[in-house]
Amino acid sequence: MNARISRRTFLEVTGGAALTTTLAGCFGVGGSQSTGTGGGSTGTVEVWDIRTGNEQKVVQAAAAAYNSAQKTVKAHVDFFENDPYKQKLQVAMGAKNPPDVFFGWGGGILKSYVNANDVYDLTPDLTADPTWKNKFFPSVLSNAAFDGKYYGIPNAGMQTELFFYNKEVFSKYKLSTPTTWSELLNVINVLKKNSLIPIALAGSSRWPYLMYAEFLVDRIGGADVFNAVFAGQAKAWSDPAFIKANTMIQDLVKMGAFGTSYTSTSADSNQDTALVYTGKAGMMLQGNWNFSVVQTNSPDFITSGKLGWFPFPAVEGGKGDPKNVYGNPCNFYSVASSSKSTKNAVDYLKNGILTDAMVKGFVNVGDVPPVQGLESQLAAAPNGEWLTYNYNMAKNAPNFQLSWDQILSPTQAQASLTNLSQVFLNQISPETFSANMNKTIGA
Repeated sequence: MNARISRRTFLEVTGGAALTTTLAGCFGVGGSQSTGTGGGSTGTVEVWDIRTGNEQKVVQAAAAAYNSAQKTVKAHVDFFENDPYKQKLQVAMGAKNPPDVFFGWGGGILKSYVNANDVYDLTPDLTADPTWKNKFFPSVLSNAAFDGKYYGIPNAGMQTELFFYNKEVFSKYKLSTPTTWSELLNVINVLKKNSLIPIALAGSSRWPYLMYAEFLVDRIGGADVFNAVFAGQAKAWSDPAFIKANTMIQDLVKMGAFGTSYTSTSADSNQDTALVYTGKAGMMLQGNWNFSVVQTNSPDFITSGKLGWFPFPAVEGGKGDPKNVYGNPCNFYSVASSSKSTKNAVDYLKNGILTDAMVKGFVNVGDVPPVQGLESQLAAAPNGEWLTYNYNMAKNAPNFQLSWDQILSPTQAQASLTNLSQVFLNQISPETFSANMNKTIGA
């Protein structure tokens, strides 16, 4: 997974020193200093990014192509190590000296900058150019929108969350992929009776717990339940959907759905994924970035057709649309309101980001951008079935929700991880979870 930055890496970023990479032949050298790029240049758009490996090469190629086509404006992209990026951006924003364009994931962090008037409102530019706005999936673009205004543009691939499963195991026990909660419980019981771990779960990393709560709350109560939390409504965590979801989670634990060692299983070392491709577990709820983990560690498992996938099942009687998706809708580029030239920065976003060539570059490294009309291109790509499945899942989602630990404030995000971990360990009741989380509203 060295070519991709998962949301987990981004969430955990802290302070440190920066690593700057410049494009040979196009950019000046050094730090985050904006540098002119030759005769006729009247402005530089300074861009901060954290991509690595193959994704970084795609970003570099896109910037180089933009610069070659421009006479007056040039893009200068600085790449930073993951760990120092978040702090560096916070310091720059506080000093009113940020880059013209900065990398982010939408959600709570972006909203905090919007609330501080540090982010340029892209709404007039998108409204003036409907072709640009309509290029992107609405369910993805909305994750960088607050109060009906847009503050970010997608700049890479989507990261959906879904179930992976071992087709060989399912075939052996004559199991079909579950589409409802009752069917999932039946699969769990069959696998457990045959001495397999029904669902691999990396409990020691804690954040995988979130996926169960996120999907269950959505399937039970619909998207509005969590939207009330994000809006800061009093006692929003006490909605019956949260109580029922956490009760169902504790029922899963009690029935042995995750085996007996899930609390010591780590996502950082991909132990949950290994349990699936080695046949010790039947399935796993994870982010689509784990496809590349299997591709690296057990490529034959993919080429032999043993890896399968399916969406989180519907909950009988639930209000939520079973097509709703959780995960990381996309990375975004936003423009700083203090940019030397917001006009130049917007031009770079419009004419330099997710162009046809850039989209092709991302598809070639296994990313699925939220851009309309990619069906034939994805189908013809390596692992086209997998890419197409993820593309259609996001395209058809009425709501593509950013994960709780990204969209909430850092205080609320950490509280959700702590309290949900206690739910999985049966240390607190669903009602106590809700009471504890209600105390964090507004924090």
